[in-house]
Amino acid sequence: MNRPAIASLIIVGIALSTPARPKPADDPGAVLDRIDRAGAAFRSMSANIRRVSHTAAINEDNVDSGTVLLKRGHRRDLRMLIDLTDPDRKTVAFSGHTVEIYYPKIQTVDEFDVSKFKELLEQFFLLGFGTSRAELQASYNLRLVGPVTVDGQKTELLELIPKSKEVLQHLVKLEMWVAENGYPMQQKFYEKGGDYELATYSAVKINPDPPDAALKLKLPKNVKREFPQK
Repeated sequence: MNRPAIASLIIVGIALSTPARPKPADDPGAVLDRIDRAGAAFRSMSANIRRVSHTAAINEDNVDSGTVLLKRGHRRDLRMLIDLTDPDRKTVAFSGHTVEIYYPKIQTVDEFDVSKFKELLEQFFLLGFGTSRAELQASYNLRLVGPVTVDGQKTELLELIPKSKEVLQHLVKLEMWVAENGYPMQQKFYEKGGDYELATYSAVKINPDPPDAALKLKLPKNVKREFPQK
């Protein structure tokens, strides 16, 4: 079984006596306003998730699906649980500075210390979920690509180019399909060399208020814990 290491958004015109001028197609202002309003109200999210991981060198897609549960605390503390059920069962939990990946077939948990990447990971996990307009504009150069229909729903496709040289070492571009409620239906992360990961969300519930216990791994007593970084 492959066990990878852990090295997922972004202008209201006020007219007094004359009609508002239409915004150019690449102006993301109205979409950012929508994201801003949604982000201010965000506390938690649950959804079905489908992920496509594309490897450019061999032109191959790996697809998995499951559920995601995400909760942001009062101090923006982030907890997340991704339970992937198809094709192979595994569960990923993120809390504090720790990422845990549980492989039930081999009764093993891989634990990673992500202290050095905590802020970066939170930024991507929260991309479009609880992100403010100011945060997006500070971190990315933004361009509105235009309207796109995803699974029969209207969205606005927003392109994000990281400003940070550190981030650009890992990700060269991000795309986010923003629904009418201000939250993303899809996110795409482009890596160097042509690899990418596409995440699509469905059955999204905003602010379901899950207990903290729901975001922890449920492990058997005989589970083996390993630390690949050591």
